[in-house]
Amino acid sequence: MLGIFARSFATVFMAELGDKTQLAALSLAASSPHAKWAIFAGSALALALTSLIAVLAGDGLMRAVGSARAVKATSGLLFIAFGVAMLVEAARG
Repeated sequence: MLGIFARSFATVFMAELGDKTQLAALSLAASSPHAKWAIFAGSALALALTSLIAVLAGDGLMRAVGSARAVKATSGLLFIAFGVAMLVEAARG
């Protein structure tokens, strides 16, 4: 149990480092320095809730599909598709 906890912590921590979510929190803190704890609490709760949604969706997909490999492959393809869509949108200006 500790191993999967450490792996999920490290994965999410590294994925979020320098992410637009972190930059948004940085911007909010810079514009409202007196509210840094409220900004921290709000952003932490938002990350926790979006992570809960992802975990529940992953569990539901696993139950529906029955194959962790298929869920991982689908997730990877969606990640690539979203990246390509973002690149196309950026190229359009």
